[in-house]
Amino acid sequence: MRTWEEWRHDYANLALGGGNLGILLLGFHLASRAGWLLTLGFIGATSFLAWLANLRRHRTIADIPTARIASAPQGYIEIFGRGRQPPGERLLSPVHRLPCLWYRYIVERKHNDSWKHVESGVSHDTFGVDDGSGMMLVDPEGAEIITSRKQVLRAGDYRKTEWTLIEGETIYVIGEHVTLGGPNAVLDKRADLGALLAEWKHDKAALLTRFDTNGDGDISLDEWEHARTAAAKQVERDHFEIRLRDGVHLMRKPGQGRLFLIANREGPALERRYLLWSWTHLALLLCATAGLTYLGGTG
Repeated sequence: MRTWEEWRHDYANLALGGGNLGILLLGFHLASRAGWLLTLGFIGATSFLAWLANLRRHRTIADIPTARIASAPQGYIEIFGRGRQPPGERLLSPVHRLPCLWYRYIVERKHNDSWKHVESGVSHDTFGVDDGSGMMLVDPEGAEIITSRKQVLRAGDYRKTEWTLIEGETIYVIGEHVTLGGPNAVLDKRADLGALLAEWKHDKAALLTRFDTNGDGDISLDEWEHARTAAAKQVERDHFEIRLRDGVHLMRKPGQGRLFLIANREGPALERRYLLWSWTHLALLLCATAGLTYLGGTG
């Protein structure tokens, strides 16, 4: 079975890229008033949703300025640079066995006149983007990925299709920038204190050895308060050490349904792409509305 993420790549890109143009063929095939009402209604609904989605992507990319990695603020940003593998890492594409930053593949087998899904997968390895001022890691989990690198290999009844991002090529990312560790690390003292105390409670023997000062085999309220004080001091020491380390800068999927996009092309090209498709879907929506109005008047 293919995962939801794999299906999303196919059908989201189909809708955003104008796949509903092919639905017009259904209307010609049905060749009836009811058939055209169904076809035009479906085209109108999908075109409206695709118009909104493309326009939203266009406005988001156009409105967010490109940040320099060395001085990138925390939060929702876009970066642009060259793809880099982190030191010591090596990811190979499963079909062509070529070094890459990210891959997605589908294996299909021919059955009569159609292709049946056999196997598929998407990589989730973290990779880097270097803009000359520094390098930032990118976690592709949950990203919408656009790449022009598509290869198809046919062997007998099998067809293997592979999409990749490779090292050294242009990489654009818009998403949430967070720093893990370092002086700007976001740390939750209360949550970490609770986790540490829960860990100590789990090992009751060690807890008694350390804090059962009267030796009665139980932790009194005073002894528990002493344990909380010791745990708070340990959390403070741990947080201090974390902030002394160099932080890891990471781009990841943002919350609140915001766009998380990775592409091997520049931002202006993406702006034009989504603007073109938004106008295309708006034109389809208007045509479908006009067609429905005409059919309604002739009914």
